[in-house]
Amino acid sequence: MTTLRQLEYLIAIDELRHFHKAAHRVGVTQPTLSAQIKALEQNLGVLLVERSRTSVFLTEAGERVLILAKRIMNDVQEIHETADTISREFAGTIRLGVSPTIGPYLLPHVIPGLHKAYKDLKLYVREVIPAYMPNDLVDGKYDILLTTTPVLGSGIHSLPLFREPLYLAVPADTELARAEKIERKHLKGQSILTLETGHQLHQQVVSICEEFGAKLLSDYEGTSLDTIRQMVGMGMGLSILPGLYVNSELRKDKTVVVRELKSRKLYRTVGLAWRENTLKTVEYEILAKFKRTAIKQKFPDFMII
Repeated sequence: MTTLRQLEYLIAIDELRHFHKAAHRVGVTQPTLSAQIKALEQNLGVLLVERSRTSVFLTEAGERVLILAKRIMNDVQEIHETADTISREFAGTIRLGVSPTIGPYLLPHVIPGLHKAYKDLKLYVREVIPAYMPNDLVDGKYDILLTTTPVLGSGIHSLPLFREPLYLAVPADTELARAEKIERKHLKGQSILTLETGHQLHQQVVSICEEFGAKLLSDYEGTSLDTIRQMVGMGMGLSILPGLYVNSELRKDKTVVVRELKSRKLYRTVGLAWRENTLKTVEYEILAKFKRTAIKQKFPDFMII
């Protein structure tokens, strides 16, 4: 396999026309440089370098390979310069608006690694009711959003990151809790608790109730996932809870268990959103990478997009 070091050696030989001087420039011994040039020639199947009694020169094939080698090394240098620039510029404060049902359960897995990589970066994080998010983003109250996608609105770019499974939460002391998976027929007529209007999860639960013939308890809408879980534990009804929350909080509560629907998997798509005209797209894509990595490591059953 051709390596960048071999191309670097070839360029040094061309510029210095001397094996010993070329080896000194690139920081290796002359036998090492000679061996690597020979390995490069064997890999490519052509003679690249010839020696005379007084000089070293490239063959015609060597000259043609040299052109490409310089181009490749220039590209590599540009990659390093770009990465260095990003590292230095990825600083200051980014105002991050997060959905209350996502941010508290995902960010603890992301922020430590992000801070280690970019110590000068500060995140101002604020939970926002999803219904307000598009206008707040366009108005400049936030630089970027962490929420379910797509985020609809003129001038907004949405980037999906992963699919988060949704689970049916049932009281631990009920017949449904003893089933590994719950069928559609078991939900017909069941009372379903959910968050108050304004949360995207609310509308998704409404759609699930309509599809499965369940009854939404609109008089008992919760203000947080914790209040929903507590009401389920007291036997007030069932609910639909997102996977991030389930993995974070349900292990502590013995009054509630979660089950999958046998008929089909339920999920929501989580991602980032920012203004299309921003100059920080590269930085936001770095944030996306950190979040995907965290999900892949901590929640391998989630589907990365």
